Amino acid sequence: MPDMSASASLAMTHLVTFAKEVDEDKVTPGVLGFIVFAAMALAVWALMKSMSRHMNRVDFTQVPDPKAEQADPAGQPESADAEASGQGKQQQG
Repeated sequence: MPDMSASASLAMTHLVTFAKEVDEDKVTPGVLGFIVFAAMALAVWALMKSMSRHMNRVDFTQVPDPKAEQADPAGQPESADAEASGQGKQQQG
């Protein structure tokens, strides 16, 4: 194995001393943690963009049900008919 040059050995000694200065009891997320966080952020952004696109396509206007109009030609709701015939709420006495 060839010998290391003087500059390489000097660089290694500085890196080794820097590594010893790092607290061994301290846990950090590191590069992998950043990559996972960035991927999750991109996924959330893509989902929000997709949801926004889908919500813009929704038509919120309500169309009356033609079957309901045919069943009740007078135009009164069913609960009004039940109360008028005495089948609605009973009086408490």
